Amino acid sequence: MDNYKGCVMIYAEQNNGKIHPVSYELLNKGGEVARKKGVKLIAALIGPMEIDENELIRRGADAVFTVKEDDTYSFPDENSYANTLVHMVKEVSPDILLVGATNFGRSMGPKVASLLGCGLTADCTALDVDEEDGALIQIRPAFSENILAHIKSKNFPQMATIRFKEFDEAPINEDHEGEIIEVSKPVSMLQLVEVINEIKTEQVDLVNASVVVTGGKGLKSKDDFKMLNELATLLDGVVGASRPLVEEGFLGKAHQVGYSGHRVKPNLYIACGVSGAAQHIAGMKESQYTIAINSDPSAPIFNVADLGIVGDLYEVIPELIKQLKGE
Repeated sequence: MDNYKGCVMIYAEQNNGKIHPVSYELLNKGGEVARKKGVKLIAALIGPMEIDENELIRRGADAVFTVKEDDTYSFPDENSYANTLVHMVKEVSPDILLVGATNFGRSMGPKVASLLGCGLTADCTALDVDEEDGALIQIRPAFSENILAHIKSKNFPQMATIRFKEFDEAPINEDHEGEIIEVSKPVSMLQLVEVINEIKTEQVDLVNASVVVTGGKGLKSKDDFKMLNELATLLDGVVGASRPLVEEGFLGKAHQVGYSGHRVKPNLYIACGVSGAAQHIAGMKESQYTIAINSDPSAPIFNVADLGIVGDLYEVIPELIKQLKGE
């Protein structure tokens, strides 16, 4: 393990034995940082026995340090995972530790930082390396994304969580070689969580949707989402909602787009009655093509839209639906 001291370590998150795509994004950006520092890139993988570590090697990891055991890691217990990741960090001594800012990563990351006694910069959107001292520069939005804060940690490892969908996934390279190193599970690890029953909640894949049709405060009632749902279905997309409508109970949290909800990057984003508050724009501004429908010509959403339609959404959307149906 001495060969990897001072390396860049990424936590390869998995869910039910399947590696989360954020892990490949971390390998991409982590690899860039590792090359600038002239150190190795390694992945820390914790989970059940069936996970294929070689996928991380093909995506650029020079080594995969893995702890696998079906009984302990068959469900996402942040305490068990955090204790195990801390154990791996102490074995390897990386300079940098990167974790995906997923729901699980945001919960586990602070536990890891606390146990290691290091700092943690959350929700980074960019990373760089200081040319003078080689320290990691952690860049994240602040003050409702009006500024970008540049942060350097004094303690090691320098730890950051990275927003999902911020970077491209590392490409597959079948010729890339690396080693897989098994690490023993921590000897004393208190398991505080027991799964009694798994309840299926509403499944809405906003993050990976190619088309998102979002409703804002311009909608008058919860039933009006039927209209948006019809439009989204015709476009093979999903329905989103701005924060005020989620708070009013129009749709569940799974549909929320914005800084405090989901960050989306679809090919097409249709904002229906969305005013365009900074919190909302932060969650959709990187959409490839944005159409905004709003009766207020001064609505901020038009500043980020590729096409703006000034009009009553109750007239515009039904007409769009008719056109798509060929009526």
